[in-house]
Amino acid sequence: MRSTAALFAISALVSSALGATYNLKDKFVGQDFLSGFSHQAIPDPTHGRVNYVDQQTALAQNLSFATDDTFIMRADSFNTVDPSAPGRNSVRIQSNNQYTTHVSVYDIRHMPQGCGTWPAAWEVGQNWPAQGEVDILEGTNDIEPNQSTLHTSANCAQPDGRTMNGNSVSNNCDVAANGNTGCGVQSTVPNSYGKSFNAAGGGFYAMERTTTFIKVWFWSRNDPTVPADVKTAGQTVNTDAWGTPTALFVNDQCDINAHFGPHNIIINLTFCGDWAGLPQFFNDQGGCPGTCNDFVDNNPSAFDDAFWDIAGIHVYE
Repeated sequence: MRSTAALFAISALVSSALGATYNLKDKFVGQDFLSGFSHQAIPDPTHGRVNYVDQQTALAQNLSFATDDTFIMRADSFNTVDPSAPGRNSVRIQSNNQYTTHVSVYDIRHMPQGCGTWPAAWEVGQNWPAQGEVDILEGTNDIEPNQSTLHTSANCAQPDGRTMNGNSVSNNCDVAANGNTGCGVQSTVPNSYGKSFNAAGGGFYAMERTTTFIKVWFWSRNDPTVPADVKTAGQTVNTDAWGTPTALFVNDQCDINAHFGPHNIIINLTFCGDWAGLPQFFNDQGGCPGTCNDFVDNNPSAFDDAFWDIAGIHVYE
């Protein structure tokens, strides 16, 4: 018979081995997005040249539609925008449920592309910035690659030398520092964003949040290293088997548990605003003509490819 101490030791080992195994909490595929998310017809917090519409309007204007295995959300690409209007019609959705420690897996076939676009898939607390923000997939003006970023209240920073595949571009996560650039990590894979992402058939993003770290992974659609439990969503995932993350945010100089509260998932497409509209990103790096607002107002056909095609989002806890 094993001793009590031995049984405790075995139990500890089993618990450790299963520490990165999560069970399916929520599944969003096709029509699930219309019931599990809410369309937010709100003024854009990033001051974009956008008019977010409600679900009824989005469905009526074909800016959102769902089949059994697909959810599309897009910008209007037919009409010019009156200069006195708030901006081009587009969609922003927010999950009805909130999550703390969890894993979210995003299977995305196509993301918005084009001059003036600022698409993002992210998670954020209701009390910003006190409850934190995790930007998983985000960028502007087709500037590759992707950047994953944390935005927090004061006293949150990241050390150099983290074990990750991406490159740190800033280490201070505090929104009051450096113009709210946050602590970002840029992917080293060009097809992680924009036109190259779409040309490859999209791919998979995953984010793991614990009380002591946050990780983000990316795999292109046909990457042979895509984990089986990511490629084909099931009842569990084991993040221990996913390898080195693209981005790693740790507890060393930031109390993760204190800086991040319950989060909603948000998927949106805005234009111009505080990032995409700046000349250094719109003109210099994006290679786009004129001013961002004028371009967005007067070139509806430029937004034919400004759409999300999402195969599914699965959340595990």
